[in-house]
Amino acid sequence: MSYLRAFIPWIAFAVIPSSQWQWAALFAVALSVLGIARQTRSGLPLDAQIIEMGSGVYFVALAALAFADPHTGLHSYTAALASGALFLISGLSLLLRKPFTLGVAKQTISREFWDDPRFYRVNVVITAAWTAAFAVSGVGLVLLAHSSAMDRSVVQVAGFVVPMAFTARYTARVRARARAAEAQQPIPVA
Repeated sequence: MSYLRAFIPWIAFAVIPSSQWQWAALFAVALSVLGIARQTRSGLPLDAQIIEMGSGVYFVALAALAFADPHTGLHSYTAALASGALFLISGLSLLLRKPFTLGVAKQTISREFWDDPRFYRVNVVITAAWTAAFAVSGVGLVLLAHSSAMDRSVVQVAGFVVPMAFTARYTARVRARARAAEAQQPIPVA
């Protein structure tokens, strides 16, 4: 799934031990920059890299904080901050009427559909689902900030798996409806 590519820096940050959070944040910055550069060089437009660009900004700020004050009380909340950052990135994309999934979807959908209001609406719904998942997981991670790593991991994984599953199911349902509607079109007779 092309969405997974956007979250590689987040995954890398999550698997590096918490005691090394400064280096994990710096590594995530490097992955963000390399990913954006590679994708841009391969022709992927910036509107298809909204999450990647927002992630880069977030990890630069987190790395600066982590190196400036490695023992900050915010360290316990990095997972919640990550979900909060993703919520802000995806929510802002909705407010700006540029849902982050739109640029990604344009990579797999024929250009003839790009201006169709239904195509835009589908991407608003999908981006809203991701935004809601980030908000819910962020709140859950704040509440679990001092719980076991396993509890936090379950919430973090669910914050990605649930919207991924929703995206797959929802797009399949929309495509099935479109095919059914197309099949019911009368054949013009000359």
